[in-house]
Amino acid sequence: MSEICLLYYSLQNLAQPCCKEMSQKYYLILLFFVFAIQARDVNVQYKINEHVYKVIGNEKKGLYIFNKGATKQVKLVTLNWPPYISEHMCGQGWVQQLAISLLSHRGYQVQVQFLPWARAVRNTELGNVDILYPEYFIEQLAQSDVTPNTTRNQHLILSDPFLGGTIGFIKRKGEKDKYQGQFENLKNVKIGVVRGYQNTPEFDSLLDQNYFTRQLARDDLQNVRLLLAKRVDLIIGDPLVIKHTILSSQLSDAIKKSMLESIETVLPLIQYKPLHFAISKKVPYWKILLQDINHALKEFEKKGVITYIKNQAKNCLN
Repeated sequence: MSEICLLYYSLQNLAQPCCKEMSQKYYLILLFFVFAIQARDVNVQYKINEHVYKVIGNEKKGLYIFNKGATKQVKLVTLNWPPYISEHMCGQGWVQQLAISLLSHRGYQVQVQFLPWARAVRNTELGNVDILYPEYFIEQLAQSDVTPNTTRNQHLILSDPFLGGTIGFIKRKGEKDKYQGQFENLKNVKIGVVRGYQNTPEFDSLLDQNYFTRQLARDDLQNVRLLLAKRVDLIIGDPLVIKHTILSSQLSDAIKKSMLESIETVLPLIQYKPLHFAISKKVPYWKILLQDINHALKEFEKKGVITYIKNQAKNCLN
């Protein structure tokens, strides 16, 4: 803001008396653009029993705050994972709309930060934030990457499931399918895995036993790059996320087209995976959060709210 003020005074000093009114107009225009850049509104909408509820979120310095008037506060971390959720999507995606709707409906002010997944997991398992989402089911013996010699379920508890997507392998187009529906066919095969991702119980168990050769990636886009650079033979993930991650990236249209034409999904897909909210057991009120989220999920499912939110998100993208 100080730079804008300096610019304003410079305009005043440089302008002739007859033009000072114009310099003030420039100042107001500059102020408008500065505030537009510094604060981005995100509109959330859901409908229960024919009543439409609207929640406004405001972003500043990477933190999105929704339902500011509420006295209860909850801190969430998530990732850019289009088309389910992304701060760069219209309405930030249907999973974001669902999360904000659920918690606002239960009377919470909601604070959301987008982070790389491994950092998001770390912050939640350590209790720096309350909720991590969206998360896949966590197997009872899944080891924590944050705290040695502990399981993830010692630090997190999952909500009831809600709608999810599929998980599968992606390969370079035209290359032989080594998978053929059996993990046993992939012994010592190099597989790209996003750091911190939960995949499927059988796959993750074999991964921990070094049955495959693991190559970690920061995110899905880097994983695709590893595949195309022939540093791995396969990558694992949600094919829909991988496609939309490429499409929503800052890459040129020509590179996006080339990437999409160079990869293909391996069939059969591995598994359908519902999604969950993962609540940190390090926060003293985790049982209340779990109860509130599960109660809202049941109500939203019964009254068709989740379908409404998904349809609204689809219309938003169109």
